[in-house]
Amino acid sequence: MAVKRDYYEVLGVGREATEDDVRRAFRKLARQYHPDVNKDEGAHARFKEINEAYEVLADREKRQVYDRFGHNGGQGFGGGPGGFGIEDIFETFFGASGRGGGGRRPARGADLRYDMEIGFEEAIFGATREIEVPRTVTCGRCSGDGAEPGTSPERCPTCSGSGELRRVQQSIFGQFVNVMVCDRCRGAGQVIASLCTDCRGRGEVQSTRKLSITIPPGVDEGQQMQMRGEGELGARNGPPGDLYIVLAVAQHPTFKRQGSDILLDVSINVALAALGGEIEVPTVDGPARLKVPAGTQSGRVLRIREKGVPHLRGHGRGDQQVRVRVDVPKQLSDEQRRLFEQLAGTFASEPTANGQAAGKGGKGLFDRVKDVLGGD
Repeated sequence: MAVKRDYYEVLGVGREATEDDVRRAFRKLARQYHPDVNKDEGAHARFKEINEAYEVLADREKRQVYDRFGHNGGQGFGGGPGGFGIEDIFETFFGASGRGGGGRRPARGADLRYDMEIGFEEAIFGATREIEVPRTVTCGRCSGDGAEPGTSPERCPTCSGSGELRRVQQSIFGQFVNVMVCDRCRGAGQVIASLCTDCRGRGEVQSTRKLSITIPPGVDEGQQMQMRGEGELGARNGPPGDLYIVLAVAQHPTFKRQGSDILLDVSINVALAALGGEIEVPTVDGPARLKVPAGTQSGRVLRIREKGVPHLRGHGRGDQQVRVRVDVPKQLSDEQRRLFEQLAGTFASEPTANGQAAGKGGKGLFDRVKDVLGGD
């Protein structure tokens, strides 16, 4: 049988932690391990463990019992030795306090997702965007209590404000308490005689919120940005959820991205490939000069340092990788044909075993190319 971990250890707080400390620790861990956010194996079990620890440590009476008896000692938590009682089972599922005063507990609001497409350059250099997010907000007319201004919610007469109804039944095994959510106040512990005309008693209304989003340099396809507290409103004055912005990066007609590097294909003529020289190539920062070494073969990759993508979590940038393709002309002018024929006569008719043509007159290949084409 698995041994339960200490609840304080689960939440990462000390035994002297205040209720606010416990609440903050729970929210941090719940956001990290929530199944809708964390798809890793074991995250769901971790989330259940965190929730169970919070259910005990956030309740003053349960915490006092736990501090005295631990997981299995004493009278447990209201249902006999060594476990949760039926009150706590109903509390877990229905949110009732189980203490006869105050109805259901506040609940954290749902998280929201917003898909945003950004340009290639925006992903590299960062940007600021304005977005509009529809969500629920506290009703401004009633300030969230659901009652028309000038009136107030009243204690539910059916459940006396507890938010739950209990029926005691006798059986051969003893007394059995059946606990259910109050059907009149639906667990709120309060009823509203005069509903707010704007929200109809819900305490919240639909609204569109404008947000300014700062996109950091170096983001990539599929990355998420978390906006804390910008999700749906929490039930019963609970904390709001978070907003997750999922980025999609538009393709560029010229450049491609590979991690922190930017890829570019350029074509050069055979003379430049043989003799070498400098060419101007585009980069995300503007035109740049690139040195092409003599004898460059088609498919060779040349680098321009620090012209790539900024490192998202660090300093510096990647490089621009320029892949060279040697363009063999399909049509030649008369003068070009004459020169190529003259050049062809300097090459051996048969290649050597290693694929290099034998030379004439003791000169190397590139020296002969320069002689024919007029290089220095």
